[in-house]
Amino acid sequence: MKTKRNIKLIIGIVVIAAALLYLVISSTLSQSQYFMTVEELKSGQAELVGKNLRVSGVVLGDTISYDPKTLDLSFEVAQIPGDHKLIKAMGGMSVVLAQAAHDPNLPKMTVHYKGPRPDLLKDEAQAIMTGALDESGVFQVSELLLKCPSKYEADLPDNPN
Repeated sequence: MKTKRNIKLIIGIVVIAAALLYLVISSTLSQSQYFMTVEELKSGQAELVGKNLRVSGVVLGDTISYDPKTLDLSFEVAQIPGDHKLIKAMGGMSVVLAQAAHDPNLPKMTVHYKGPRPDLLKDEAQAIMTGALDESGVFQVSELLLKCPSKYEADLPDNPN
């Protein structure tokens, strides 16, 4: 009688542990989302239309267009590297953002967002966007996060001069 109860207890504990493990793993996988670069998105555009993606790029300030009545915001972002080691080797994120914002040869992409204009939206800001690419190649943003270039100034190496 006691062994039947022990077996039921062990089976119950194993089922609960398996359920908890499944929840932890599925939650972690759904939260971890790969950041694509503008170049990756443009090169795989045909296969990526309509898929939920995260993209990072530098805001090109002279392309910002906002209508406060309709809350339509559009701007262009340019390619920044996705490799943190490369960014560090190039002098840090602040340097990378400044260079990318003024390099006419980098891949660019138009983005559209519907909502209030974020205070940090300006030239050389890093935009981290979640959304989907539409048929015309415009990235329709559902979630927009901006990081100001001054945030990265502490990452810059000291100038010995």
